[in-house]
Amino acid sequence: MSQVKLFSSTGGARVAKRSGRAKKQKVKKPLKTLAIWLLVILCLEALYFFCVYTNNSFVKKWRTIYINTAMDTMRHQWLATYFIPKDVIDEVRYEYGLVRTATVGVESSSTWGKKTDAAGTDTPSDPDANVTHIDPNVTHESDTKDDTLTPEEQEKQAQENFYSVFWELDRTSMEAYLAEHPDTLANGWDHIYINEAGFDDGGTSIQSIFGEQVLAIDAKDGVLLLRISGKGYRGVLAVGKDPSLLSIEMATTLGTAGQLSGEIASAHNGVLAMNANGFLDPNGGGNGGLLAGYTMSNGTAYGDHFSAYAYKRIELHEDNLFYIKDALSPVSEDCTDAAEFTPALIVDGRKIMDDYWTGEQPRACIGQSEKHEILMLVIEGRYPLEGILGTSVNNCSEILLQHKCMQAINLDGGSSAMLWFDGEYVTQSSSSPLRYTGGRPLPNAWVYKKAQ
Repeated sequence: MSQVKLFSSTGGARVAKRSGRAKKQKVKKPLKTLAIWLLVILCLEALYFFCVYTNNSFVKKWRTIYINTAMDTMRHQWLATYFIPKDVIDEVRYEYGLVRTATVGVESSSTWGKKTDAAGTDTPSDPDANVTHIDPNVTHESDTKDDTLTPEEQEKQAQENFYSVFWELDRTSMEAYLAEHPDTLANGWDHIYINEAGFDDGGTSIQSIFGEQVLAIDAKDGVLLLRISGKGYRGVLAVGKDPSLLSIEMATTLGTAGQLSGEIASAHNGVLAMNANGFLDPNGGGNGGLLAGYTMSNGTAYGDHFSAYAYKRIELHEDNLFYIKDALSPVSEDCTDAAEFTPALIVDGRKIMDDYWTGEQPRACIGQSEKHEILMLVIEGRYPLEGILGTSVNNCSEILLQHKCMQAINLDGGSSAMLWFDGEYVTQSSSSPLRYTGGRPLPNAWVYKKAQ
């Protein structure tokens, strides 16, 4: 009877040999692991002290930007104070103060926008001198009705009046758009209304003469919205053609809580709005109810003046002109509306260079052009995965100067920087949870009202 050979002699030997050998255990080396962790900690600590205390020009530049960016916010100062020693912060802020002090006394000329008569005397400018109101029944050359014009001539005149007001438009692209959308002219040139500025809209095919995409045109109210974009940033520039329609309006719940800019605008017949003053925001928990700095709304004063680091005030006067002043300068007697923040961007058409607010951050700026138009600029930011970081105040100045800006100031940026137009927000908040909901509640807002 044949026997079944279950194991070969060699295989069995191998099995026996394998089963008889004790498995070698790895010897734990806790001291080696501890040494690695200590080395990592020492390297990080060395890197920290290098970044905090070195005088290396590259590192010092970005350390200064980091500290000033954090300290100039009202919500994120802990990003500096928590990680960086007080003496280092104080040194940076002292140097910052010296630079800001150099801007003390840089104020708008009282004669800007004024006409000089034959005797060389400055006289107040006509608030409507640089504002063209469209009326199809009036010839703007003589301001009287001209019944001798044919319908074709009246149409041509209305067209030229439109392009006189909206001088920024590229006529070729505008005419092409009108050819594709003939209903736009159904109510005449003075009632053109185009709005493709919402979050779900892609803007129009119309371009400005500067190459910007047109998002909206509201001829009746004299409003133009332009897409502003560049490397690492995007935003919207709103142009209000009639400065007499602008004022600061306060949240009805001021002292208790703030309101969104759109809510404030809607309560005051607004068609366009953006944030004005900042607000007290301890540990990021502010609700917009406590005003930061001084403001004036329709002749009524609120809050207290800023005194640190040469804050500035932008005043709107009875002549419908903006003036930049030091925050501690007396408020002008003919001031109707005002807000305080820093820094001043443009004074009398001259760019004020800033070496500290150079970080890529969401920005909000307001100014006035040589044509007396109101310029509202809001730049989005803090979405790095989408290539939307923000920009510096110096770049904001360049954008505004391209539109012939004469006076401008930087306002509170970050998640408060929002622009609202005719019932919807046209910029997104830098705070992800508030991205499409209007940003943070505010104590007040610049409101550009609907034309009567």
